[in-house]
Amino acid sequence: MPEGETGGVVEAPSRPGAVILARHGEPALSRRCRLSADQYREWWADYEVGGLAQGQAPPRSLTQVARGAGFIIASTRLRSVETARAVSSGRAFAEDPLFVEAPLPPPHWPGWFKMSPRSWGFMSRLWWWVFDHHDNQETRAEAQARADEAARLLVDLAASGQDVLVVAHGFFNGMVGASLRKYGWRCTADGGFRYWAARRFERSV
Repeated sequence: MPEGETGGVVEAPSRPGAVILARHGEPALSRRCRLSADQYREWWADYEVGGLAQGQAPPRSLTQVARGAGFIIASTRLRSVETARAVSSGRAFAEDPLFVEAPLPPPHWPGWFKMSPRSWGFMSRLWWWVFDHHDNQETRAEAQARADEAARLLVDLAASGQDVLVVAHGFFNGMVGASLRKYGWRCTADGGFRYWAARRFERSV
């Protein structure tokens, strides 16, 4: 008789699987520059379509998570797809635009004002989050609704009893994690938000 079946009736799992939210590896695009707002807008557009820097290897802890996961999902951005490919050891994985990063449109500041991409990223996120500056891109409310939808999808997949690994982006992963908490899940292992890092969420029944 197949495992998990009794008299032809499939037994429900005793508890859901875990949800693991991992950030992609380090992208190839250099941050060693100073840019105006318009230049940063172009830099971010290049970042969004670019892949990973060469010479990286995924941490063993993340490849082990991927090996044990029943589902692996990457965002459709190349840096996420390449990261998922690196950790999945040839296994098939899904690509879903539901998990792409929230937008980062910079404030419309004068061209003489220049900062590093890292500083522009912080300021753009602040303007988007606090002042709802979105430049006709996804708003904070829309991104929150998307994060809630993503969390519901992950909860449904984990209900099978199998772990779910998401390979996506730092900030939006944080939004999805907050949504999971709203649904009664808790972070049981926090690796932070650096490249290749992961956070594990679980729900006891």
